[in-house]
Amino acid sequence: MSNDPDTTENMAPDAAQADHAAAPGEQLSPEAERDAMRDKWLRAEADMANLRARTRREVDDARQYAVQRFATDIVESAENLRRGLDSLPAPQPDEPTIITKMRDGFAGVERSLIATLERHGVTAQDPVGALFDPNLHQAMGEQDQAGTPPGTILQAWSRTWLLNGRLLKPAMVVVARQPAVPAHGSEAAASSG
Repeated sequence: MSNDPDTTENMAPDAAQADHAAAPGEQLSPEAERDAMRDKWLRAEADMANLRARTRREVDDARQYAVQRFATDIVESAENLRRGLDSLPAPQPDEPTIITKMRDGFAGVERSLIATLERHGVTAQDPVGALFDPNLHQAMGEQDQAGTPPGTILQAWSRTWLLNGRLLKPAMVVVARQPAVPAHGSEAAASSG
């Protein structure tokens, strides 16, 4: 650093003290030494506060999302159980008792599994009727649907699964689209042919 008196005079007082403090072999005044130590202390305190806040956020995230891979696998099992229940024939008044008990048993297992997942922050959302959201849904197809706003979810092959509000598995859905309006020329050509 320069020891030119003109340069030192034009500097701010803190910069001049830092320049002065940087010169080897010079003794600092007690006030300058105190100010330098106070500045170091304040910077260290700010760094520690930032470190504590960052560490707290990282620990909270780790606690909330540590089970993400496991939850994804369990959610797949819950989806398979739902597909199995949906594949059973509709209840009939004269069906065998064993079929009724099997359906009720599987439904009970599904309720218990869903309740366990919810206790650990995993929730399911049925997207049917909602507007398509690419952050939550995966469009598997579109279907012409008059009278339904385009982008409305008509059918869901799976549910949207969230872990503490973060997407775990998107719903696979079929989305409504506005039916194509035939061009007047092609309509006239079809009726004349």
